This record gives sequence, structure tokens and C-alpha cells, in this order.
Amino acid sequence: MLVAYTEYCINMSEQELPPWLREQVARLQQLQQNLQAIMMQKQQVELEVVETDRALEEIKKTGTEETVYKSAGPLLIKSKREDVIKELEEKKELSNTRVMVLSKQETRVKDNLKEVENKINQMIRGGAQGGSSSSSVPRPKNG
Repeated sequence: MLVAYTEYCINMSEQELPPWLREQVARLQQLQQNLQAIMMQKQQVELEVVETDRALEEIKKTGTEETVYKSAGPLLIKSKREDVIKELEEKKELSNTRVMVLSKQETRVKDNLKEVENKINQMIRGGAQGGSSSSSVPRPKNG
């Protein structure tokens, strides 16, 4: 659906688009960019969760008396196994919370995208009249 709107808008120059439609297309493009940024952040945080899980699995394989090191920038620091496990579990919990928040944002932006797509579709079908009468965007004045 987004491709159809994008192609429609690409085929028309900026001057050919009525102001009321140009405004909605700009809003659509902004929402698309927001969605892409949210999805990228979510993917990055999900990767952090996977990496943390792997680290937890590995550290839990070690014996309670084995030496454990944690990374601090370019250094490896000797640490207590229990402390490292606690830190990793906290990091995982925080990352999972961030994934939930980003998922909610993603859903909200997708809903907004659908609304704008519907509004643009109504405007396009409505032609020069500016779309449906329920549109909150002012119509161009004839005259």
C-alpha cells in the first residue's frame, strides 16, 4: 500500500500536488522514517538480549570457584561470578523492557501510518475536492 502512494507521489512533481495532499504525504514519509528508526532500535536491543543470553549460558557452565573476567572497555577485570551473573540478568531484564516499549511504539506508529494512508486514499479518490468531508485537513478554495 505504501509503495502505491510513494509511486503516485513520485510520478507527480511537488508543484502538482495540492497543499492538503502534500501535507499528508509529508506526514506519511515522516511516520515511515520514525517506524524504520524504531524497528532498527528494536532489532539492536533484541540482539543485545541474545548476546546477554549467550554470556549467561557460558558463565553458568563455569564452576563457582573458577575465575571470571568482565569487559570494561579495552580491559578485562577479574570479577566475582555471582556479581557478573547478577549484572547480566539485570541487563537482560532492562533490554527486554526496552524491547516491549519499542514494540508498543512500533504498533502505535503503524496504526498512525494506516490512518494517514486511509486519509491520503480518501483525498486521492476525492480528487481536487480535497478528500472526504470528514477530513480535518482544510480543502483548497475553488475560485
